[in-house]
Amino acid sequence: MSRAYTLRLDPSLAPSPALVALVWAEEIEPPTPPVALPDFVGEILARVKAKGEDFVPDSVRMRVRRMLRYGKYKPSGRGKPASEFLLRAALADSFPLINGPVDVNNAVSLESGFPGSVFDADLTGPDLLVRRGDDAESYVFNPSGQTIDLTDLLLVCRQTTSGWEPCGNPVKDSMATKTSETTRTILGVLYVPADEPADRAEQWAARYAELLQSHCGARNSGYEVVDQTESRPAPATQ
Repeated sequence: MSRAYTLRLDPSLAPSPALVALVWAEEIEPPTPPVALPDFVGEILARVKAKGEDFVPDSVRMRVRRMLRYGKYKPSGRGKPASEFLLRAALADSFPLINGPVDVNNAVSLESGFPGSVFDADLTGPDLLVRRGDDAESYVFNPSGQTIDLTDLLLVCRQTTSGWEPCGNPVKDSMATKTSETTRTILGVLYVPADEPADRAEQWAARYAELLQSHCGARNSGYEVVDQTESRPAPATQ
């Protein structure tokens, strides 16, 4: 039986700029670098190449940027949402292939135009919180030790003995909770602008959960879309 996974939006976000989808998958196959381009990724990349930058409409990109723009944080340059980096990479024939769960996250982000995060659930714990970054908060996001300034950025946090610690955001996730070959349980988060129809968030969360099962061999997967007025659990346990 699936564990209980929760995600909540901090009251300080009100009104929240995002619908946030929590996706989970249990008992996945060991994540390893792919030896060939996965079929589902190849199919998406072919559609991207056929349509070019119009694959993700300007209106979607503008709404995603508006979702992130707040206070000191400006979603431009190196601070662009991950979904924009993935579109550029796809058009430049340099789409990253990392391992099963990360490739699913990146493929859904590219296909939907919405940024996503993916975590090892044993490193985050089952409970997550979305809030904005405080002044001077940061974390390391790659093996070379580079950091990202989290001030005013929309964040996913894990619960620790010292409080809610940032572990992901729509630009770059923390090294502390990234997947590895020992990962067996996945938590994914999809950040959808609040002015998108709720069924769009449901659609892409369901797609994410299904791919974690079909591509990563999860024995159980599911999702829930959360906003500040209600939690909408989806009948998505696979």
